[in-house]
Amino acid sequence: MRNIIFDFGNVLVQWHPEQIYTAHFGDEAKAWWFLRHVTDATWRNRIDAGENQDACINELKARQPEYADAIELYRSHWRDMLTDEVPGMREVITDLQNTGHEIYGLTNWSMETFPEARERFGILQMIDRYVVSGAERLVKPDHRLFQVLLDRYHLNAKECAFIDDNPDNVQTAKEMGMQGIVFTGAEDLRKALKI
Repeated sequence: MRNIIFDFGNVLVQWHPEQIYTAHFGDEAKAWWFLRHVTDATWRNRIDAGENQDACINELKARQPEYADAIELYRSHWRDMLTDEVPGMREVITDLQNTGHEIYGLTNWSMETFPEARERFGILQMIDRYVVSGAERLVKPDHRLFQVLLDRYHLNAKECAFIDDNPDNVQTAKEMGMQGIVFTGAEDLRKALKI
C-alpha cells in the first residue's frame, strides 16, 4: 500500500485514563466501570466531535454530582492520561517514510487539546497531513470522516492502509475499500505491512 493512515490514540501515543481513575478510586475495576458508564464512549465522542469540553464536563457533573470529583479529573488530569509514545512506532513511521510511503493521520480528538498534545509528542509532529475529528465535527467510525481525509488529500481508498486499535473503525475503513489493520503493537504491524 502506498498510503498509510494512522489513528493516534493508543497507536502512536499511549492514552491511559484508567491509571488516573484507578489511583482516584483505589480500585481498577471501579475505574473501568466509571470509564464505561459515566465518562463513557458516547460522552467522550461529543468532545471529540467538537463540543466544548468544559461544557460537557460541567453538564455531566450536574447530572451525576456523586461523581463530580472524578469527572473533574477528565479536565484537570487529561495531560497525565497521555503517558508516552507507543513503543516502536516512531521507528515504524521512519521506516515507512524511508521506503517511499505516504503517511497520514485520522484521529478522534478534541481540537481544544490536540494542539498541545501534538506539541508535546514528537511522533505526532512526524505526520503533517491529518484529519482531526474535533475540527470536522464528525467522529470515527462515521464513514464521512474517512471521506474527509480521502477528499482533502486526493487519496484512492484502494491505495490506503488504515491502522487503528478500535475494530469498529477498522471495519469502516474496509467498507470504504481500504486495507484495515487492527493495531496490537509495532512488531505485529511490521508483519502486516511487510516492513
